[in-house]
Amino acid sequence: MTAIQRPSSEQLSIRRYLDHQHIGPTALRILLGARLRRLRQEREVSRVDAGRAIRASDAKITRLERGQVGFKQRDVIDLLTLYRVLDEPSRADYLEMTRQANLPGWWHRYSDVLESWFELHVGLEEAASLIRTYEVQFLPGLLQTPEYARVVTRLGYPSAPESKVNRLVDLRMERQKLLTRPQAPTLWAVVDEAVLRRPFGGAEVVRGQLEHLIEAAELPNVTLQIAPFSVGAMAAAGTPITILRFSEPDLPDKVYLEQLTGAVYLDKQEEIDQYSLIMDRLVTEADPPQDARPFLKELLDRTYRA
Repeated sequence: MTAIQRPSSEQLSIRRYLDHQHIGPTALRILLGARLRRLRQEREVSRVDAGRAIRASDAKITRLERGQVGFKQRDVIDLLTLYRVLDEPSRADYLEMTRQANLPGWWHRYSDVLESWFELHVGLEEAASLIRTYEVQFLPGLLQTPEYARVVTRLGYPSAPESKVNRLVDLRMERQKLLTRPQAPTLWAVVDEAVLRRPFGGAEVVRGQLEHLIEAAELPNVTLQIAPFSVGAMAAAGTPITILRFSEPDLPDKVYLEQLTGAVYLDKQEEIDQYSLIMDRLVTEADPPQDARPFLKELLDRTYRA
């Protein structure tokens, strides 16, 4: 009688990723790279030798293992052979992971306007279980109204045609759907008081935006804090910060620092610790979450109600 071969813990872990509908192709690409890096290190194979096996350089292996580029099926097959992963069920799981990692995300529909440096953030945001963000100039994109988003977009693209602005606003609104989907991530936003008091876009835009924030703060997965002027001096030197955390242990936290024409992604542990400490200090010194809605209502009634 032939014994039933049970899946290994590695196979079960990969299949769990494949069954998780909210991980998305970006996160799967990073997970696949991490798995292949672990296999390479366990087999004591150098990056140079791994690169040679797929007719490429060690630099490409680094990019693959960091999830910065997509995988070709042929390359994964050759690497699995090099790393002595020879049983068919395991190879099939890795190849299915490769296939899913190469699928276009929903944001691919906006590739005509989506900057390459921002595409990674959208994919990671989709896979995150916790999004912690601090904003000093604009409200977080996940909490903006279409009217507010239009003003922000026009500032960033002052000479763009209206069609591009419309597409970018639509992209931002599409991103916001993750907050109300099943298994939605938790959004913890700390907003500088100056952002709320600045008449950005005019009274009508701000009025609608404040009303939207009051509603959003009622969502069970949204925590909103306001950092009063008194904490401005220590608030990360005026730098907006987003920290993304994932439920999958093989996905490290990511720190996202957006700039005018690009972004920086940090995932070294010492960098994550540094920015997490800044965020923790902001959360501690900002007004408590239960004060956010009363503050917004008072600001709305005093300043923007007729």
